[in-house]
Amino acid sequence: MRRPVIMSMLAGVILVASTLLGASPAPAAPSSGSTTTELAAPPAEFGTDWHDPLTAAPPITKPTAKSCEVTLAEAQFRDFTPYKGTYAPPSGCGDRWSKVVLRLDGKVKGRQFDRLGYLHVGGVEIFRTSTPEPSPDGIAWSVEKDVTRYSDTFRQSRDVEMLIGNVVDDTYTGVIDVKVTLTFYEGKPATTPDRVLTLQDGTLTTPRNSERVVAEVYATGSGGGCEEYWYLTVPDPAPYSCRADKGPYREVQIKVDGQLAGIAEPFPTVWTGGWSNPFLWYVIPGPRAFDIKPIEYDLTPFAGLLNDGRPHRVDVSVVGVPEGQSGWSAPVNVLVWQDSGSRHVTGALTRAEAGDLVNSSTYTPGSEYRIDTKGGHQLTVAGYVNTSHGRVTTTVTRTLANNALHRWTDGENTDGLDATWTDDESVTVDGRGPARTTRTQRTYTMNGTTTLGSDDRLRTVLTLGDRAAVVETRGGRRTAWSRLDDTYAGDATYTANVPRDQRHAVGTTSERYRLQGSAGCYDRRLVTVQGVLTLDHSDC
Repeated sequence: MRRPVIMSMLAGVILVASTLLGASPAPAAPSSGSTTTELAAPPAEFGTDWHDPLTAAPPITKPTAKSCEVTLAEAQFRDFTPYKGTYAPPSGCGDRWSKVVLRLDGKVKGRQFDRLGYLHVGGVEIFRTSTPEPSPDGIAWSVEKDVTRYSDTFRQSRDVEMLIGNVVDDTYTGVIDVKVTLTFYEGKPATTPDRVLTLQDGTLTTPRNSERVVAEVYATGSGGGCEEYWYLTVPDPAPYSCRADKGPYREVQIKVDGQLAGIAEPFPTVWTGGWSNPFLWYVIPGPRAFDIKPIEYDLTPFAGLLNDGRPHRVDVSVVGVPEGQSGWSAPVNVLVWQDSGSRHVTGALTRAEAGDLVNSSTYTPGSEYRIDTKGGHQLTVAGYVNTSHGRVTTTVTRTLANNALHRWTDGENTDGLDATWTDDESVTVDGRGPARTTRTQRTYTMNGTTTLGSDDRLRTVLTLGDRAAVVETRGGRRTAWSRLDDTYAGDATYTANVPRDQRHAVGTTSERYRLQGSAGCYDRRLVTVQGVLTLDHSDC
């Protein structure tokens, strides 16, 4: 049987521009008009060099105030030895900042797979990323992320650990050279968590005056096995190279002392070797590939339970992964806001209702094999805390759904997927003043087909979508809103099973990132042909 034609080429393992917690991405300031840059004409096919990787996402907005820069890590990754160093807080910018921005600058040349990486400061995972695949002549890229939420971690000296697992030999020659910095901006201090905690032997001990608790989980299917492209796995007896007991439905769950506390759809990240076609990703990566966002769970309904001063068991698991099979990494950070007017915030969990888990994959044999998948789940949890400013009740409801159609032929020479995931969440906080509700509707889409012809020409046509609509209300009246639509599209063809210089590859890729809301709007579109950036258009 052939290697699955949609299989990612990513081969590392992961041991490891976020938005403010509970809020939508802040749109950039309104554009003054439309801007179009038409660039050089593309060659007839890919050469030995191409445009450096970039995305259409908006840059991190930076204050104009005084800033201080600290280097977190500077390393060349050749194997699976982590970089280890020490972080010291900046001097000359105080210890309360208006913003903290992480920047990674990387370069690599030669031949190399895409690799996964993490960065820990004081045991807190502040960044997870993957790398682009290089050209023979070499590429450089950069990633920025707003890490202001981790300010508590940055106020003390900490150990630093970073790893981008890599293999360098006579075939895979690319050494991954990176530098990571933090820039601290003075000004009015941002509202950030009072504490950033990690689990200790799987347990969590919160301060006894915690009034809000949010867990973030950097859940990633990776590691070179089938969970790297979990959305394509099939149940027995379907004749496909990647199997899972019940098929492709995945759900990331978090439990507190054995009680289900949160559910979420994992984002179906496609790495930069994904769908067996690196020519799709040389310039424009798929959504979130360079800045992997954590799943957030509001655990405030459990705050009263957690505030007893004792360690509590916190477990993260992924529904659908075959028992005993590895392939997922899910480190946990816990962000805590404390009540400065109380030594001990009491409270109780008042409601925990989970619907039936739906996970059905139906196999239909024929000249074209077919798997129809339907999955979903619903969970509501509620609880209150007795704070110095009164009783506050938090209710969290999350509803998940997944519909997917996977079709392939003998030998997997034609392999296609049409899938949609939805993750709808409502968080209502009712206490002093009118109730505040944040509703978030997330939609992820993947629609593509890879075909390997008798002449060994491999073609992939693929569209990916990352969408989110957020509405905030107070007392039933809308106070803020935003709508994100990040869409990637690609069509690339090359000759498989030949040396790189005989592939005769061609490909067109594009990304459009649109963000609109009560704070303004942002709209940018990129187009590449044969690795050359041919269009950069901004409009709002």
